Amino acid sequence: MDSTQLLKGVLDLAVLAVLRDADGYGYDIVRRLRAAGLEEVGDASVYGTLRRLFQAGALTTYVVPSEEGPHRKYYALNKAGLGQLELSSKTWTGFAKSMDALVNGKAAA
Repeated sequence: MDSTQLLKGVLDLAVLAVLRDADGYGYDIVRRLRAAGLEEVGDASVYGTLRRLFQAGALTTYVVPSEEGPHRKYYALNKAGLGQLELSSKTWTGFAKSMDALVNGKAAA
């Protein structure tokens, strides 16, 4: 099974979950997602997700100067983003339980 298709459906949730732990800039978020086991996540997909979540009002941004290159734009969860994370987490948990039961032959008939 191609996990990249699965990742597309849960990338918003994954990005929100990473930002729950700490604010981050684009490449830092990509690195943290990969370190969490999502090695196939693409840079462009994450940057697009960050832009979309920001435009939807789930994230705030701020710029931090860098001595080693250009300034970095950091993303942070706001109240709306935390609410979206909570709702998406509940949806994911229910979906994962249903799929687990189905795959393991324990689904209700």
